[in-house]
Amino acid sequence: MPAPSETNGARRRRLEPDERRAQILACAIDMFGERPYAAVSTAELAQRAGVARGLINHYFGNKRDLYLAVVRRMVTLPRLDDMIVPTGTDRERVDASVHWLLDTIAEHGSTWVKVTSHEGVGDDPEVQQILDAADDAAAERLLLMVGRADSAHGAQLRALVRAYGGLVKVAGREWITRRTLTREQVHELLADMLMTLVTQSLPKVDRGR
Repeated sequence: MPAPSETNGARRRRLEPDERRAQILACAIDMFGERPYAAVSTAELAQRAGVARGLINHYFGNKRDLYLAVVRRMVTLPRLDDMIVPTGTDRERVDASVHWLLDTIAEHGSTWVKVTSHEGVGDDPEVQQILDAADDAAAERLLLMVGRADSAHGAQLRALVRAYGGLVKVAGREWITRRTLTREQVHELLADMLMTLVTQSLPKVDRGR
């Protein structure tokens, strides 16, 4: 039976660069979800990923650069080609949109919560810039999904949806981290609030009120 170091060495030789990078990023996503930023060690991460520590620097730079890559991964939306834009009544579109939002949160759970709430990194302008761009993209996607993408008041509609996004983040924390709400309860909350946006708040903006 080969020694562990030999097995690890064989594994390292088999992986292509893109696979190796993806492996490191996947382990980093897990670790940043398990503990605060300051408690994540690149040496431990390298051990968990089964790579030499220098490869983390090679692919990502320093620890902060790796964290920024995790942030980008957490808030990157699926391509439109990879998802179905819902149709039907307003309520059907809203329910489908909230289901999509909760699936996005559930995919990486605690890491998503920590990243979107700046947990452990303080006031980092580059992190904020990534999150702001992600909020804008998510607002545009949500407006498309609820059938309100074509509006002469797009900037104001996106602002309202970004405000709704704050509720999504808080509700996600209650569900994932604090476990005070179930997914079903969060769905009902977010769907009711989004329904109010779709049927009341957004139409008022379109009417110039």
